[in-house]
Amino acid sequence: MKDAKDVCVLISARLNSHRVPQKMIAPFADTTLLDISLATILSSKVIPRENVILAAHEKELTSIGEKHGVTIHHRSKESSESEGKDLTVLYDWHDKLDFKYVVMINPCLPFLTIESIDDFYLEYLSNDFDGMFGVIDKKNYFWDPNGQLITKWTDGLAVMNTKFVDSTYEAANCLYASKLSLIAQGSWMGKAPYTKNNPVIYPISENECFDIDYPWQFEWAEILYKSKK
Repeated sequence: MKDAKDVCVLISARLNSHRVPQKMIAPFADTTLLDISLATILSSKVIPRENVILAAHEKELTSIGEKHGVTIHHRSKESSESEGKDLTVLYDWHDKLDFKYVVMINPCLPFLTIESIDDFYLEYLSNDFDGMFGVIDKKNYFWDPNGQLITKWTDGLAVMNTKFVDSTYEAANCLYASKLSLIAQGSWMGKAPYTKNNPVIYPISENECFDIDYPWQFEWAEILYKSKK
């Protein structure tokens, strides 16, 4: 069990996205991806508002956080430009926050619901493991680069049939949770290479896990988001 006062909920954002430039503040269905993510989190009935943090460097981003009334961690320029080779640089907030644990939310998923965020948050709070992250349940056939089938073939089948395939889990790139002290040790959610339940996996509906990484995804997501409003 963890005490809610020890767990912050954090969005880490930056402008220098290489594949979709400035996607955090680009017009998206009359708002922005960052506005959507912050508004979703702040609609929670279980996450303390004072524990919500936006980590950003650029004024264009911090001003959005200020508009929503969340705590701002001012990332360094080096942190905002990091590609993740050094965790202590990328997550420069790890030793500057008055918390023991962090739940981090990817703001590039406009369909991620507050119900899923709350359920993930409460699951993390109610257990004693250090790390957890969201995954998508995949029932399909997979091969390695050498053409070797990875998926276990069901005895007696003559053709592929996904009804008989065991679940394989794909990283959903949406929700992460970690003990903050691990970051100082160069670990995120658990010591790499990851082993069974280190970190713990948490299935999320694939419908919510549309992660915007490319311009075509931004365009499609905006069309779909508008249709759901």
